[in-house]
Amino acid sequence: MKNKTKFQVAGVTGLLSILLVILIRAVDVASIGPEGTDIGLSHINKAIFEFFEVDMLWYNITDWLGVVAILMAFLFAFIGFGQMINRRSLLKVDRSILALGVLYIIVIGLYILFEIAIVNYRPIIMPGCEHPEASFPSSHTMMVCVIMGSAMMLLKRYINNRPLRLILQVLCIVLILVTVFGRLISGVHWFTDIIGGVLISVSLLSLYAGVLEAVIEKEVGHGAKTAKGMKAE
Repeated sequence: MKNKTKFQVAGVTGLLSILLVILIRAVDVASIGPEGTDIGLSHINKAIFEFFEVDMLWYNITDWLGVVAILMAFLFAFIGFGQMINRRSLLKVDRSILALGVLYIIVIGLYILFEIAIVNYRPIIMPGCEHPEASFPSSHTMMVCVIMGSAMMLLKRYINNRPLRLILQVLCIVLILVTVFGRLISGVHWFTDIIGGVLISVSLLSLYAGVLEAVIEKEVGHGAKTAKGMKAE
C-alpha cells in the first residue's frame, strides 16, 4: 500500500471502531450479561456465545500466546535500549523503534480508557472475580495483533536472512489468527468485543505502517544525499 493509502485505512477502520461502539451502546441493547448487565447487539452476541459456549482451555492457550507477544515487545524494547546506550542518546535510536514505543503507549492508553469508559461487560464472571469485568475491546486480541503485526513489519528491517524472516513472519500470522479465533471460542468475550479489538488493531497497525514508510523514505533520501555529497568530494 502507498503511504497515503495506509493512513486512509487507519482512518476508515478508526471510524468503524467508533461506529461499532455507538452501535453497541444504542442498538438491540438487552440485559443478557451476568448480573443483568446490558449488552448491545445482544441477539448476535448471544447467538455466537451460545454456539461456542465457554472453553477455558482456549482461554489459557491464548493467555500464554499473550505472554509470547509481550516477550516480543520486550525484545524490541531491549534493541531500542541497546541503541540508546551505544549511541548515547534517545534521539539517536532508530525512528522505527521510537515509533514502536509510541504505538505500545497508545495501546496501553486505550486499555486504560476502556477500563474506565466501559462499553461491554464480559459474558461470564471470571474465576476469582466477584463481578463482571470490562470486555470491549478484547484487550488481549488488540495486544497480540498490534505487537505481532508491528513485529512483522520490523522483521524486514532487522533480519536480513530471508528464509528466517519468512518463517518468523508466518509464526506471527499464526499467533495472531490463533489468538483471535481462540479468544472468540473461549467464550470470555462477546463477538463484538473481538471485532472491536481487530478493528482497532488494524487502525493502529495501518497508522504505524504509514509512519514506518515515511521513516524509510526519509532514510533513503538522507542516504542518497550523503552518497551524492561524498561523490562530489
